[in-house]
Amino acid sequence: MTERRVCRARKAVLPLLAAGALASGCGAIPGGTGGSPGPVVVMTWAPDDTRSTNMPGMLAMAQAFESYVNDTGGLNGRKLKVLTCNERNDSVAVSMCVQRAADAHAVAVVGSYSQQGGAFTTALESNDIPYIGGYGITQDEFQSPLSYPVNGGLPALLAGSGGQLSGACKKVALVRPDTITGDQFPIFLDEGLKTAGRPAARDLPAQDDASDYTEAAQRAVGDNKTSTCVSAVLGDHTSTFFDSLRRLGDKPPKVRLGSVIGSVQQSLVDATGGPHSPLENALVTGWYPPASDAKWNQMKSVVTKYAFSDDRIDVADPGVQTTWIAYTVFTKVVEAMQKEKGAEITSDTVQKALDRTTGLSTGGLTPDLGWTDTDLLDIPDHTRLVDSKVTYQVVQQGRLVQQGSGFVDVAATLKKAASVN
Repeated sequence: MTERRVCRARKAVLPLLAAGALASGCGAIPGGTGGSPGPVVVMTWAPDDTRSTNMPGMLAMAQAFESYVNDTGGLNGRKLKVLTCNERNDSVAVSMCVQRAADAHAVAVVGSYSQQGGAFTTALESNDIPYIGGYGITQDEFQSPLSYPVNGGLPALLAGSGGQLSGACKKVALVRPDTITGDQFPIFLDEGLKTAGRPAARDLPAQDDASDYTEAAQRAVGDNKTSTCVSAVLGDHTSTFFDSLRRLGDKPPKVRLGSVIGSVQQSLVDATGGPHSPLENALVTGWYPPASDAKWNQMKSVVTKYAFSDDRIDVADPGVQTTWIAYTVFTKVVEAMQKEKGAEITSDTVQKALDRTTGLSTGGLTPDLGWTDTDLLDIPDHTRLVDSKVTYQVVQQGRLVQQGSGFVDVAATLKKAASVN
């Protein structure tokens, strides 16, 4: 972390109920009276049309999921109503999204993205609204007692990336945003490298909305040896960095490229030449299986049927995938609650049900999930983290494919990084 920044760490304590079957809570059914309950209301937010990272596909996936659920009988007969909100990469805007969700009696915020963790977690806690399956971009998402993450966030990706790069690189240069969030990146990447006996990466902070990265690319390449790896984690602007890297000289740099899913994904490989892309052989760490895996077939069929013409949705985008998983979790929890006689669906009862959830299957897209006291991984400053597994992928013949087999657990690396942080 740079000396000029101090990251706020809020310690939250929640007495969790013991592992067991889902149980209902108490409260009024929002939107309905008597025997005619209204829809189950949720919200999904993400930035759109901003100068920084944008995630419009998450909003579109939420809307497609709403159509899918309601077309197939709803949530045990109740309609699902999805509100979407553009949080604009702005703390005031995301707080307004929370207020809108509260005014609509939303029972949860599901599958969302925001870098304004301090703003939205505080606002959600004030309104007692659980946050299910956020993207995992901020530390607050792994501290708030009302957060129920479905992946290990950026910390797991970076720790995993360090481990993946260590097998191919003697030296690593990390190009990352010059932001408070970006200040955390080298901590986790370096611990992954050190675990394999490699030195810490050269840390190269860069503007996260620049139109040219020539200077950063020159510094990253260094002595331009094949044993050097350049990892760029700049969100939407990673492609701009790689373009600057490609333009450095008459010949492509000898360095091997690396990144994490979200900064590099299949659409970027396609856009830069497919099998002839400069990203060929790039090492990429992800949360989930590659998009080519059959485990994604149900999501793809839903997108084809309910959002065929919506070009915001890229089924290989990790934001879209996280939203699908988050809604899968939400619907399974709510349907289990509704099987209980007299169960009522409110933000409070959903939270209590999540606190009792363990062993929830996502069809192999993640390890089984749960948020009981036995599911939490006891990682300092990331007390809500329950999934510390990542996948190693590599670009081969223009496709992102699995490197090795199955998930790689980086829990031990995350604990070491937390002690450094």
